[in-house]
Amino acid sequence: MQKVLCNSLVFIFLVCLVGGGEAANFAAYAFAPATIVTPLGALSVLISAILSSYLLGERLNLLGKLGCLLSLVGSTVMVIHAPEDEEVTTLEEMTSKLKEPGFLAYAAILLALCFLLIFYLAPRYGQSNILIYLAICSVIGAFSVSSVKGLGIAIKGFFAGQPVLQNPLTWILVITLVASITTQINYLNKSLDIFNTSLVFPIYYVLFTTIVITTSIILFKEWVTMTVVDIIGTVCGFLTIILGVFLLHAFKDMDVSFGNLPQVLQNEET
Repeated sequence: MQKVLCNSLVFIFLVCLVGGGEAANFAAYAFAPATIVTPLGALSVLISAILSSYLLGERLNLLGKLGCLLSLVGSTVMVIHAPEDEEVTTLEEMTSKLKEPGFLAYAAILLALCFLLIFYLAPRYGQSNILIYLAICSVIGAFSVSSVKGLGIAIKGFFAGQPVLQNPLTWILVITLVASITTQINYLNKSLDIFNTSLVFPIYYVLFTTIVITTSIILFKEWVTMTVVDIIGTVCGFLTIILGVFLLHAFKDMDVSFGNLPQVLQNEET
């Protein structure tokens, strides 16, 4: 009886922990530019690797530690050069942004790409090509992140006394968010069932982050106020994170440490 109660409490604690993390992630998108929030998702990979090393006994080799360090350095560089938050404070302003010709054309291209991937490429090549399912998740992610940004504005407006529940855009964003997240989870699980996890997560991170950053640039014009130095710093930080995530996942099964590094290098030469 005590064991069952203990397991139940642990399960409830983990559910609350995950729920709190998702709530914090939602709040981050609501109050900060997506250009900085999305790439920093790599920190969750870093923390997971460290916790797995200590709590689950998984070995974190030298390349994994180097990957963690690079991810941390890249994240720091991105924060230093982060763009200012966009000046969108009401749903009316959000509606105006969504109606701009540039974003409408971009959204139409993404939707066409989604339909092509889901109804033509996925049934034919999804089981053999790792990029198909992950591309679907990433393209759909542009709509989920945009919806989260809009709902964040709606929530802030609600607490400010604005009639956001009477605005059709609020419910459109809710429906879009639910549909996009459901689709993302579905195809991400399919990809994880078929392909190696060490390949899935780095590729998904790069595709998803690239598309979300592009969406933010087009929709919110977050980079308009940035200097050339800040733009270069942000891009370099992002590339550094990508390298760190790649090292962390791609070589996690290799037995590499400071102690046996000369031997590993010698074996590679021979």
